[in-house]
Amino acid sequence: MYEVRTKKGKSLIEDMDNYTVVDIETTGLNRRYDKILEISALKVRDRQVVDEFSEIINPYEPIPSFIRNLTGITDEMAREGLELEIVLRKFKEFLEDDVIVGHNVNFDVNFLYDNFMETLREELPNNFVDTLRISRKLLPELKHHRLDDLTDYFGIQMRDKHRALNDCVLTNKVYLYLCEIVYDRYGNWESFQESFKYQRREKNLALAKEKDDATCEIK
Repeated sequence: MYEVRTKKGKSLIEDMDNYTVVDIETTGLNRRYDKILEISALKVRDRQVVDEFSEIINPYEPIPSFIRNLTGITDEMAREGLELEIVLRKFKEFLEDDVIVGHNVNFDVNFLYDNFMETLREELPNNFVDTLRISRKLLPELKHHRLDDLTDYFGIQMRDKHRALNDCVLTNKVYLYLCEIVYDRYGNWESFQESFKYQRREKNLALAKEKDDATCEIK
């Protein structure tokens, strides 16, 4: 797998009307050894879902029992899935140049990027918005910011299985709720974006002070 993702998109903090929500299921967490098991996506235009994409991929290996129990995807279902290359090409056509929205989406993007390079010899350059990153900023009072934690916080119907398409539906609802909170608290999206810049500046200043203090101690 490719560790240097030179054309990987940027992580954005954006309020958008048009985007594609993406989620994948995998046979494990290691991008070098594990396989993509399912790719799903929702095409959103003017904040309304207008199309959906969902395919199971045949990994050509037994699905670990933990993943079977988590997703409900059985070995029989997987054997009827499509080839990875076919699904990636179909997904690329569906995604187009859209910004990707997802929860903890950096995981999905990295997994997809590496498989695009390995299978298609092509990059996945789409920028992306992570609802996990936004929720951590807006809802610091929450102990955890998993998708289940946010659906519970917003009173959205809980999921019973970790299936990619259902997770896309839930993530889209969470994203729209988070956008409402931004306008309620900050008045506009620009002020919210500036708060991230301020947070980075404060962190950099703190790191610089630690470095100076350490240098003084050595001297």
